Amino acid sequence: MTKEFEIIEHNIVYSGFFRMEKFRLKHTLFAGGWSEEISREVFSRGCGAAVLLYDPNTDKVILIEQIRAGALANPHRAWLTEIVAGGIEEGETAVEVAHRETLEETGCTIEALHFISEFYTTPGGVSERISLFCGKVDSTQVKGIHGLDEENEDILVHCVDFETAYQMVETNHIESAIPIIAIQWLALNKSKIIAQWLP
Repeated sequence: MTKEFEIIEHNIVYSGFFRMEKFRLKHTLFAGGWSEEISREVFSRGCGAAVLLYDPNTDKVILIEQIRAGALANPHRAWLTEIVAGGIEEGETAVEVAHRETLEETGCTIEALHFISEFYTTPGGVSERISLFCGKVDSTQVKGIHGLDEENEDILVHCVDFETAYQMVETNHIESAIPIIAIQWLALNKSKIIAQWLP
């Protein structure tokens, strides 16, 4: 089967902090032939990079906490515990964003960086694709509140044992998909990453 699609019309219906685009399209069907014309809105926010900061010497991970507009519908859980992440600006690489956002959001410097995966966060209606990394840091230097004033960021940094972070996933304290994926990856690959970073 040849997979094809045809965009009949594409418009930007809203442009602000993020962008909303509307597509009219049709596509080939698994059973053969073409679909009827369909209409879909896509929340467009570009690509991003995220990094789980891990100290193999102390078996600690660095998590951040901040208010999230997407979680306001649940007022008692509007502050989410996450990992460092940010959008890739024009001319930047995902690796550069991982380093930049780590410094801005935690004050840490990444000593080594391991690529984990690239994935779409919500492909049914959001174009965002994330490059996910694990970054080696010195957890003894981590503390305080960080973020850029010009971006209205108010980010509290947490340094916790890996086991505590994993329990936060298990007990649904961590509700955001990206840190869940990252922490579960580390649970499966911790011995490998320790061997890589502490030969």
